[in-house]
Amino acid sequence: MAPLSLVVAGAARDPAGWTDFCKRYQGECDAKAAVVHKASLQPAPEIVFDAAARAMIARINSAVNAEIAPATDREMWGIEERWDFPINGRGDCEDYVLLKRARLMAEGFPRQALLITVVTDLQGDGHAVLTLKTDRGDFILDNMNDDVKLWRETPYGYVKRQSQIDQNGWVSLRTGETGSMMVSR
Repeated sequence: MAPLSLVVAGAARDPAGWTDFCKRYQGECDAKAAVVHKASLQPAPEIVFDAAARAMIARINSAVNAEIAPATDREMWGIEERWDFPINGRGDCEDYVLLKRARLMAEGFPRQALLITVVTDLQGDGHAVLTLKTDRGDFILDNMNDDVKLWRETPYGYVKRQSQIDQNGWVSLRTGETGSMMVSR
């Protein structure tokens, strides 16, 4: 059986959408603000996934999923890829993730435990989800499902995610089941 947490396989290139987002929203990408244990450069503590935290996380996940209507970046911006906060109640997977991340941080959850993650879906297409690093494993928030699920209960191939230590650094992932590494794109 796969481990409760995703396995980091090495460094990965950051998605172009993240880089562009950071140019437009510098405060969202301030790596210095994200480091809690500055002296040791350790990731923030994991989220204690108790009943209260799980209920709040599930509520935010469901609320954002209900508030936002799916729309492609081409429909919204006239370009192929743009990460942004949902505007006019519309957005694509990255937009859902960014809003969920912002709302969870506003409720006091540490940014280093809320990691934007790139996956492939069953059709092999790229998709973004939010990984929550918890004391009970890595849980996934997804605009395709209101359920908060352990990563290994989702149908996705895990490619890369933000580093817990530096949100502007990205790491490649492997599932741990077969030992094969997912290649970063």
